[in-house]
Amino acid sequence: MIEQWSGSSRTSSPTLTHPKTMRAAVLAEFGAPDAFRIAEVPTPVRINAEVLVKVAAAGVNPIDAKTRAGKGVADAVTSLPCILGYDFAGVVVEIPFAGHPLNVGDEVFGMMSTPRGEGSYAEYVSVPSLQVTRTPKTLSLIEAGAVPLAALTAWGLVVDLAKAHEGQRMLITGASGGVGHFAVQFASYFGVRVAATASARNQAWLRELGASTVLDYDLTGWEDQLSDLDVVVDLVGNTVDDTGRRALTTLRPGGLMVNAPTGSWPTLDEEAAEAGVRATTFKVAPDAATLAVVARLIDSGDVRVHIDKTFPLADIAAAHASLESGHTRGKLVLQIGELPF
Repeated sequence: MIEQWSGSSRTSSPTLTHPKTMRAAVLAEFGAPDAFRIAEVPTPVRINAEVLVKVAAAGVNPIDAKTRAGKGVADAVTSLPCILGYDFAGVVVEIPFAGHPLNVGDEVFGMMSTPRGEGSYAEYVSVPSLQVTRTPKTLSLIEAGAVPLAALTAWGLVVDLAKAHEGQRMLITGASGGVGHFAVQFASYFGVRVAATASARNQAWLRELGASTVLDYDLTGWEDQLSDLDVVVDLVGNTVDDTGRRALTTLRPGGLMVNAPTGSWPTLDEEAAEAGVRATTFKVAPDAATLAVVARLIDSGDVRVHIDKTFPLADIAAAHASLESGHTRGKLVLQIGELPF
């Protein structure tokens, strides 16, 4: 049936035909990357103000790998098998009402609340309206699938917590990954003087993204080259080479240390207090309004998205293995469906 909404000139179908089952990468048990299997599962049923989306691409994030291994947010997984994945980009196939801001056929991206519900490693997701918005006009669906969690995390760290502003001095550790490459660009956009740590091969690239100083994290004493910084955005913690603890020494008295990776620095509060600086961790939340701002920055050319590798859904194990091998530049993405669709 065709519904018309008098508040708009458009005529919109509330649904596109979709199957009752779908393919998904299902986690049967916590463990290594090969714990995933591709299975046929029920397509999610859209309820209330949710939007049903046919997924073209899903980002692969460190929290996915930690959860798959039984860490991360695995304690919130109520039963196995389950479907992981936060990021998605795709096409709207069902809306909750004719006057909804999104229309059937719109290209959208967003972030799931995994594992409170099934994730985005699947051909369809049903997502609350406040967690989904239109994709940047300048990105393909594959590129858009790399954005949500990493960009929202970077925005929360750099803009919401650090209050990025002209003249501020900030260090971003592990800056060449998904969150890091967005964090460098957001900080630079707001006038921050950015220092970053990365491998030697990523130094020139990070300068292109806006970092004024890039230090090779493999070199002994890189932290001695920085001092009196206002903020450290720590994307590594103390899980590798005591990176967080070393970065702490670069802050001015009263400066701010923001630690992002889950479980990477259990003694952060005590060590920060002893050093005379402020400290906090951070947890990202789905937020379509902020994603819409990020989309405008991408379309204006102020922010770029970098995809290191793309994997088909069937190669989910290889995608997780690649992520865990380290040294990913930007993001890894799963292509879920055949394009175009």
